[in-house]
Amino acid sequence: MSLNRNEKAAVVEEVIAQAAKSQTLTVAEYRGLTVAHLDALRKVAREKGVYLHVLKNTLARRAVAGTPFEAAESLFVGPLIYGFSEDAVAAAKVVSDFAKTNDKLVIKGGAYGGKALDVDGVKALANVPSKEVLLAQLLGLLQTPISGFARVVAEVAKQKAGGAEEAPAAEAAVA
Repeated sequence: MSLNRNEKAAVVEEVIAQAAKSQTLTVAEYRGLTVAHLDALRKVAREKGVYLHVLKNTLARRAVAGTPFEAAESLFVGPLIYGFSEDAVAAAKVVSDFAKTNDKLVIKGGAYGGKALDVDGVKALANVPSKEVLLAQLLGLLQTPISGFARVVAEVAKQKAGGAEEAPAAEAAVA
């Protein structure tokens, strides 16, 4: 079933809106996937905040024209599924993880920061820890010197308190 002109314009506007607030585009060929597999992929994508859509390539080209994702336009050949995400790694991670368990989903590439990514670039982006993990690691790094300093101060205070008790005992032994 093909779309009429108004429906195509609505799809393009929806994708333009999504692309405007996204950091990453991941493109994958879905040839041979069953509807059940696509539904499972879409479910995971929704949970991770990834906008996943099967589009006609001409509509995708129109939607990304003038955006940083225009760099990936050369990849828009064949039956493709497009994944956009606000989180820099979410789209790449969802598609890459699904491709590991299903060999019918073939990663073609993507775009990040105005630059086209090849398959290895998408996989490398997928291996970057998520924003939450990076924030937790940063917090741990910031906490380490502070907690170390607190331990040293507590140990010094403990030694001074213990040293004060030992001093009178030493004086009594001398007398």
